[in-house]
Amino acid sequence: MRLEQKAKQRINPIKSIENTVKILGCILSSNAKIIEMGGDLFYNSRNKLGNGWLLVAIAMAVFMGMSIAKNGVATGILFLVFPFAIGFVTWIFYQPRVGILSFLVYCFIMPYLGKHISGLQVGMGIEAILFSTLFAVIFYQRNRFRKRHLNNDLVWLTISWMVLTFIQIGNPERPSILGWVYEMRSATLYWVLTVVLTFLILNKRTDIDLFLNIIIIMSVIGALYGMKQLYLGVDEAEHKWLEEGGKKTHILFGKLRIFSYYFDAAQFGASQGHLAIVCIILATGPHKLLKKAWFAIAGLLLFYGMLISGTRGALFAIVGGGLMFLILIKQTKILLLGAIVGGGFIGMLKYTNIGSGNAEIVRLRSSLDPKDASLQVRLMNQAILRDYLGSKPFGTGVGTMGQWGEKFNADKYISHIPPDSLYVKIWGMYGIVGFIMWFGIMLYILGKSSGIIWRTRDPVLKNQLIALCGGTAGILLCSYGNEVLNTMPTSAIVYISWVLIWLSPRWDIPEVKTESIAVNSEEQQLL
Repeated sequence: MRLEQKAKQRINPIKSIENTVKILGCILSSNAKIIEMGGDLFYNSRNKLGNGWLLVAIAMAVFMGMSIAKNGVATGILFLVFPFAIGFVTWIFYQPRVGILSFLVYCFIMPYLGKHISGLQVGMGIEAILFSTLFAVIFYQRNRFRKRHLNNDLVWLTISWMVLTFIQIGNPERPSILGWVYEMRSATLYWVLTVVLTFLILNKRTDIDLFLNIIIIMSVIGALYGMKQLYLGVDEAEHKWLEEGGKKTHILFGKLRIFSYYFDAAQFGASQGHLAIVCIILATGPHKLLKKAWFAIAGLLLFYGMLISGTRGALFAIVGGGLMFLILIKQTKILLLGAIVGGGFIGMLKYTNIGSGNAEIVRLRSSLDPKDASLQVRLMNQAILRDYLGSKPFGTGVGTMGQWGEKFNADKYISHIPPDSLYVKIWGMYGIVGFIMWFGIMLYILGKSSGIIWRTRDPVLKNQLIALCGGTAGILLCSYGNEVLNTMPTSAIVYISWVLIWLSPRWDIPEVKTESIAVNSEEQQLL
């Protein structure tokens, strides 16, 4: 008896379809009657939603459902954020400053999003923000920005590098055009767009304070998140990333190399070292006591973040930035004292066993060992490249080394040689001609920045510029060991730092002319 009742209660699929068709027929017939009376399905007033739009909505719902089922959760998230993205782009068109500042913040959180949302192309977000900001400046807010500010040597050097990158499309080695497209983004495109937009938008004295606050706060949050990984462990998405291949380089001797919400431990360590030396330099400046304390505490936190990353090359961000600081302040006593302290620290690492019980210090100490196995492998690879590139003054083309070389130019011999260094990668892709040009641009930027800083009269501004220049010098030095400068957020920080240094003379204290002082003193004597 119970089975018969259950059988009757079962849903008949054919009967269900017939009922659904009848219901839809009733709805459409009722809607037709309402339209004849001057209304529609939902409202009785004119000019409202009708059957056409209802069918479009149903079609869109079906399309989105099929896309999510086929491509995964990332597609659903894209559909979800699409209305907000439209509003955000509209906001950028009204306030382009929002675009460049959002780009800076996004560069920090982008790797975290990529690890936690499977299939999401987070790199495309950079282009979306930068190009939206560029279009806002060119087409909508063009009367607010003076293009003449772009006529300077930094912009022209940037454009010259972009021209060389485009010329590389015709490299005799015939590399894949897709490899060129993907590599060109980090090697040139972000550089050009960031420099141009920063010159046009971040041109106020308060912008340098805003920039420093953003990068320090985001870096401190990164250090705290790294401590969470160290003491509480990684989350499920990060564990999956490690299991998919990340643990080969991030778990050494059973110990996790902390990567925080950055791409990997190498980038995390270099960025933490970069911002650590920036904060330490700022802490020595003529700021209020509370502000100096904030910079000092932030610097210590970031230095610890650098240590737990296990990135040996990050030490040179501290060394290079500290040396640049000592040169720029032009005070012999402090220069000697700093050289003694720095030399003592390096000597402690190289010639003593102090701190040998700490895994982070032991790994940091290995960066100064010329017999280190990793260093020997890198030197061997460089020797191979030296012979291979001897007859290729323009290299093998953009996108033939590193990640994109393995993916799009696997048929090239050079794609199977790990660059392990930004210097080596540029040398391999652009050849000795391109490397000399790139290295010359970097040296020119450091030299010009030093000249601007030496002529700066405002003590607070001078301290900020020294911090930015010192951080840049440190990144250039540690990029010899890792491909740091071409990876976010370091790229964005360095490019914006260059522009702020170039813009700084307009914010400086006006120079007091000695002739006017002499005239005023004579007038006072006569009175």
